[in-house]
Amino acid sequence: MSYHDEQESIESFKAWWAQWGNSTTWAVLIVLLGLAAWNGWNFWQRRHAAEAAVLYDQVQQAASGGAMGGAMGGDKAVLTRVASDMEDRFGGTAYAQMTALTVAKSLYVAGDTAGAKAQLQWAADHAKDNEFRQIAKLRLASLLLDEKAYDQGLALIPQPDSGPFKGLVADGRGDLLAAAGKHDDARAAYKLALDSLPKSDASERQLVQFKLDALGG
Repeated sequence: MSYHDEQESIESFKAWWAQWGNSTTWAVLIVLLGLAAWNGWNFWQRRHAAEAAVLYDQVQQAASGGAMGGAMGGDKAVLTRVASDMEDRFGGTAYAQMTALTVAKSLYVAGDTAGAKAQLQWAADHAKDNEFRQIAKLRLASLLLDEKAYDQGLALIPQPDSGPFKGLVADGRGDLLAAAGKHDDARAAYKLALDSLPKSDASERQLVQFKLDALGG
């Protein structure tokens, strides 16, 4: 490139910069800030998940210790505290829903039905995944069955039109209806459960059939 051509290029760049330089600088700055924010968000998400994983590990250890120790002792307090921390700080993570179900089971075994119900209710309301919400509702409905709160249990698990839990929900509704003395509705629920449960789940189907036969008619 000759000196004359080089000077023309410089002058052209100066003219272009005078017209577009300011907006270009802002565009580059916005892109860089966006990248920094994205990287920061990813870093925070990874760190957030790692902290939640540590708490969940504490839950598993406390639950395991309680299972081997019987009445759980101090582990019950640990479970309750960690579950509260998980819900407050990491409620939007998958670890929170797993913690709620784990703690609910341990509290129920320890005789703390009210505590177990509170954990199941939290999972039913706030679990990240629909599968965990449905499991929590089914387990909560079974506790309401024990308390003879049949209408509450039925309201908690309305029969879905489809989905992997259709058979289990129908079975749960059958138990509530049968206990409430609504035998015709219970038979219909159990029949729906048999129609919906997979053929491979032989033990569950056999149990439903047994309950259906026990109703007669």
